[in-house]
Amino acid sequence: MLKLITKITAAIAVVSIALFSSANAKTLKIETHFTASSPNGEVAAQFAKNVEKFSGGSLKVQMFYSSSVTGKSAEVFNSAQTGIIDCDMTGAGYQTGKNAAFQFAGDVMGGYDNPYQQYDFLKFPGAQEAVDALYNKYGMTLIGWWIPGHESLISSKPIPDVASIKDFKFRSPPGMESMIFTALGAKPIVMDFGEVPTALQTGLIDGADYSSLATNYAGGHYEQNKYATYPGFHSMPADHLACNTKVWNKLKPHERGAMKAGIEIAGRTITSLVERKNAEAVKALKEMGVTLHDWSREDRLKFRNAALGAWEEWRKKSPEANALIDIHTAYMKANGIL
Repeated sequence: MLKLITKITAAIAVVSIALFSSANAKTLKIETHFTASSPNGEVAAQFAKNVEKFSGGSLKVQMFYSSSVTGKSAEVFNSAQTGIIDCDMTGAGYQTGKNAAFQFAGDVMGGYDNPYQQYDFLKFPGAQEAVDALYNKYGMTLIGWWIPGHESLISSKPIPDVASIKDFKFRSPPGMESMIFTALGAKPIVMDFGEVPTALQTGLIDGADYSSLATNYAGGHYEQNKYATYPGFHSMPADHLACNTKVWNKLKPHERGAMKAGIEIAGRTITSLVERKNAEAVKALKEMGVTLHDWSREDRLKFRNAALGAWEEWRKKSPEANALIDIHTAYMKANGIL
């Protein structure tokens, strides 16, 4: 932690010496799928303020929430890629249709036990280079991750273990998750992030993989659906900040430093904030009569084994996927995670 603080402090010190007139400031348009009122949205707003501060006022950020420019979460990356906006603040997991490797630059399902393990992955030999090669192939540059932590399932029926998810009809994001849950007997339905609230309210689905317990609670999703998995285990998306490479390359060094420092702080902030918000949500949900299912170690292992089986299928989908899976596996073995 001391090294992290020193690193961030140094970055801020470098960028803060730059004196630029605010009249000449650049403005980056950045879009996220999160609502402005969610914990994630609040952190995104602070990120925008920090970038302006750290750049000495030469760089500003205009945030767009709830995929309000593009309309669909999965299309935000394309909007940045084509120049409609400048940067995407959703997640790589939405882009597995472009390249299966994005699954392993986003949600490494069955992999990490906590966000801090995944943050450190990018420091492992070859990791940053492999991720850069993937993003650059599509005219984009990964600036950094912000990882809220493990997600919790929303359900209208009890889901205390692996056996209980047989025929469980739930919203799943595109990508590997559907493969894993199908192997375990569930019936995942792929739909956009923004379509979930209505689908839950109308009973179109039995439940959903949506977000953290805190965000699910803030969205009112447990008012009708009285069951959840907590602590989470199945999915820990690394939301990304990814910018159009041409836009990124036009930024001055101190502006790029401001962006990198800003997203690093945002990452640690959202991780610790969601941990605290989750604890608050647990208390509130119990008072509402919501049942929190904490899967046993044996059931979690069954899920991990199903996930690792999916990895082997996923690595066949592209050279970039194969490379990233190899590096994740090496990193996890080196650190006793696998």
